[in-house]
Amino acid sequence: MVRNVAIFVVFGLVSLVAAGPATVRSRQDIEEFRQFLEGIKRGSGNAEQFQARKKSLPFVNDEELSGKYQGDIVLDDEDYEVMLQEYAVGRSAYSSSSIGPWPANTVVFEFADGHFNDAQKAAIWNAVRDIEAHTCVKFRYRTSSDTVYTRITGEPSGCYANVGHRVSRGAHQMNLARNTVGVGCFRHATIVHEFMHILGFLHMHTTFNRDEYVKIHQGNIARGSEHNFDLFGVSKVDNLGIDYDYVSCMHYGPYSFTANGAPTIEARQRNVSNMGQRDYITDSDWLRINRYYNCPGAWN
Repeated sequence: MVRNVAIFVVFGLVSLVAAGPATVRSRQDIEEFRQFLEGIKRGSGNAEQFQARKKSLPFVNDEELSGKYQGDIVLDDEDYEVMLQEYAVGRSAYSSSSIGPWPANTVVFEFADGHFNDAQKAAIWNAVRDIEAHTCVKFRYRTSSDTVYTRITGEPSGCYANVGHRVSRGAHQMNLARNTVGVGCFRHATIVHEFMHILGFLHMHTTFNRDEYVKIHQGNIARGSEHNFDLFGVSKVDNLGIDYDYVSCMHYGPYSFTANGAPTIEARQRNVSNMGQRDYITDSDWLRINRYYNCPGAWN
């Protein structure tokens, strides 16, 4: 059903947006973007593909390998058509309609039954407590009356999550492929990375002023993965007055979506050696959360 709608958008787009901005992309570009979105849907939730990517790209963060949008962003069904239409008129691809911070600065979550052992649950709780210790955001476990919440699963298909709070979602997705604590999706900063998506954050290297700080080597990007480097304009992303952070836990590494083992992201500044790290959360990461959620003192 979604695919049929998407095809209609490609070939009927001019009439669809007649009352709005004019189409600025070519029919070929729009069709290629539609195929990119279709590839995301086909590649989502595939454990075999995730393991194959891990084997061929052992130096890349696990959250980049799940086959989702930008590697680990879960799109809602309603996003696909909107993204295609926005792409056609030259706007940033990702749809942020009706997405925002969690009400009362509180994330409601639950573990899927039988998905995690005690050590893995403890690692997730440690990430929760770390966020609570550094921000005014709180977490609480779901009760039977909660209809909008984050369901944390441990499917073997990678690390990924929805972005922000959206009432129409009901159960928000966050997945951490089961592993030894400290490895793969169970690195502390990777768990926080996925929680930051849930809190409403996109990747650092897709912000509107990215090109002032990094160079994207288009020739090294795997065919079909180019849109994972699309920039989001100021209407989609607010940097909240915080400087670009090369070592943010939301920044991808130099070999993201590489086709040939050569870098796809190169820092323009010298002496940047830890881009894409998942060993710690930076002060800027914490400040970004605090400002987005208007925590006391965040704007001082």
